[in-house]
Amino acid sequence: MPLLPLFLVRWLAPLLWPLRALAARGWLREAEIDAVLGCLHPAWRLNRVMARVLGREWVSDDLLALRLRCNGNAHGWRAGQHVQLYLQLDGVRHGRSYSLTRVASGGTVELGIRRQPGGRLSNRILDHLAVGAWVELGQAEGELHWPARAEGVGLLAAGSGITALLGLLREALARGYAAPVTLLHYVREAGQRAYGEELQQLMLRHPNLQVRWLLTGEGAPVDAHGGRFHPGHLLGMSGFALLACGPAGFVEAVRGCWGGALQGEAFSPPRRVSEPGQAVRLGFARSRLEAWGDSARSLLEQAEAHGLRPAHGCRQGICASCTCLLLGGAVRDLRNGETFAEPGQPIRLCISAPLGDVHIDL
Repeated sequence: MPLLPLFLVRWLAPLLWPLRALAARGWLREAEIDAVLGCLHPAWRLNRVMARVLGREWVSDDLLALRLRCNGNAHGWRAGQHVQLYLQLDGVRHGRSYSLTRVASGGTVELGIRRQPGGRLSNRILDHLAVGAWVELGQAEGELHWPARAEGVGLLAAGSGITALLGLLREALARGYAAPVTLLHYVREAGQRAYGEELQQLMLRHPNLQVRWLLTGEGAPVDAHGGRFHPGHLLGMSGFALLACGPAGFVEAVRGCWGGALQGEAFSPPRRVSEPGQAVRLGFARSRLEAWGDSARSLLEQAEAHGLRPAHGCRQGICASCTCLLLGGAVRDLRNGETFAEPGQPIRLCISAPLGDVHIDL
């Protein structure tokens, strides 16, 4: 049983700044401080975000709303951002990125987690993570925001893309946003209409909100009235600001036929710019490893192939968990071909491939 209640741990968190300063200067080891704090309460850490599972609610056949209460180290979080959730599986630390669908007072947050066929971490969370369990979260990231001054807002979500937009919608309506809002949610089957009951209630309470579900499964039409995304679905949104979330192909399709303001966030690996590979030398400074690699694959894949275990999360260039410093050489972004060659520049290993011999701080 914890020696301190969680509310006291949260209240005391800001008072640990002298220890944080000493750890940042290398005079104390953060791991040793955390070990002492953890003896007093399992959520007490110097900087890391620990959270207790408060509740679980299935909001569709394949999507779970997970409610958590964080310790005092979650700073400046807002709905629409995403966080890494970490769990130990068979002695290996795994992390995946999930959207914040709610950020409430007292450190309470909500994540939307969808079942992924063959997904190792998501399925463990959905099937085995119980109320009362403790998990670790990364700090929140993401730039999605509600365009408050727009004539209207269009929200286009495919599959689990609804999780990134729902929190923004909840907060905007609660603040009294009165301009027209149209939400289109594309799902394969009717049972995947996540948060359906809540969205129906929101439409009843807010006449400016219109929600439509479009089924995209086998045999679904592709026209202006239903099915997969079609430019005709944007009729009536002229002058709106658009937010689109879902697989990379979906976001690109929306962007390709919309001429106005658009924020997009993709939850699947982006289309990568492929080039013929050539042999290169890879230098991993902190690991003291020099190895042969190629210019076609990501640095994350190649580091793992040589036995290294870099921190990573989404493997899509979204979460920034695999960020390292480029010490020498040049890399290209596998999503768009952009090159980076400035020493000391941060790069994301999962979307960066070497252009030639490179040296990275790993």
